[in-house]
Amino acid sequence: MGGAAAGTKWIHHIQRLTTSSASSQAVERGQSRVIDASLTLIRERAKLKAELLRALGGVKASASLLGVPLGHNSSFLQGPAFAPPRIREAIWCGSTNSSTEEGKELNDPRVLTDVGDVPIQEIRDCGVKDDRLMHVISESVKTVMEEEPLRPLVLGGDHSISYPVVRAVSEKLGGPVDILHLDAHPDIYDCFEGNTYSHASSFARIMEGGYARRLLQVGLRSITKEGREQGKRFGVEQYEMRTFSKDREKLENLKLGEGVKGVYVSVDVDCLDPAFAPGVSHIEPGGLSFRDVLNILQNLQGDVVAADVVEFNPQRDTVDGMTAMVAAKLVRELTAKISK
Repeated sequence: MGGAAAGTKWIHHIQRLTTSSASSQAVERGQSRVIDASLTLIRERAKLKAELLRALGGVKASASLLGVPLGHNSSFLQGPAFAPPRIREAIWCGSTNSSTEEGKELNDPRVLTDVGDVPIQEIRDCGVKDDRLMHVISESVKTVMEEEPLRPLVLGGDHSISYPVVRAVSEKLGGPVDILHLDAHPDIYDCFEGNTYSHASSFARIMEGGYARRLLQVGLRSITKEGREQGKRFGVEQYEMRTFSKDREKLENLKLGEGVKGVYVSVDVDCLDPAFAPGVSHIEPGGLSFRDVLNILQNLQGDVVAADVVEFNPQRDTVDGMTAMVAAKLVRELTAKISK
């Protein structure tokens, strides 16, 4: 039996126990122990990395990888749950070097550190439901941010993770951020297929919570009537691919974050045309080129306080791991944007 199927079977077993012989208090205590252990591990890793950076000195901000291998809120395929280790493997692949395009060295801990993964499946195996799971993700992000000069660079996972991550960043910094969101889809449904935590609803939750002042969505080419209406409702700046040639100059010269707590960047790999990134769950032709994305990111003016790369699906990638390398390159260049 595969890991995902086995995990689902165990979750159902836990749910049966909670409604039968086992007391809800006993199950709750067990869940809390697992959650506390996972947060402790992330906390101690972050503390160790931050102490090293402070000892080295001269670091204002260092990108710190945090994996969130969550896929069950996807409306189609759950393969993004397997992405974080594949992205890490590609980052350090011997086929390329460890330099970003502007010359920052990823093997320098002052540029990039790694605090591991939130153990999503292990927590769900204990019967923890999404309300509490989202809280665990938020607390994990805050745990990283507590250790100066670390800034979270989150590896998804499906796009539902952006909600608890942005919430944590906003709450920890004490106010809203500006968000640059690159995606084929606006992910702003009020409630998609009955799931308020769907990967197609994450930015509705973010905007409802007041965690963003401005939300710019770039690369859109699969947007419904509700997506446009929700965009208007929340004052979202939506840039569709059908007008990209007209919008290009503006998007390649963005200035964000003034008057708020900084800039958050969320990159859904399917913002790219599938010619560049076939390993995604939702293949949408007519997207951005890889250089389009890099031009937008590299020219962005603003203090990037956190970011995520989501929706890479290793189960749909090419045999040579082409999309894994694409996701890794996105992580590399976001690292260069965050670290200083």
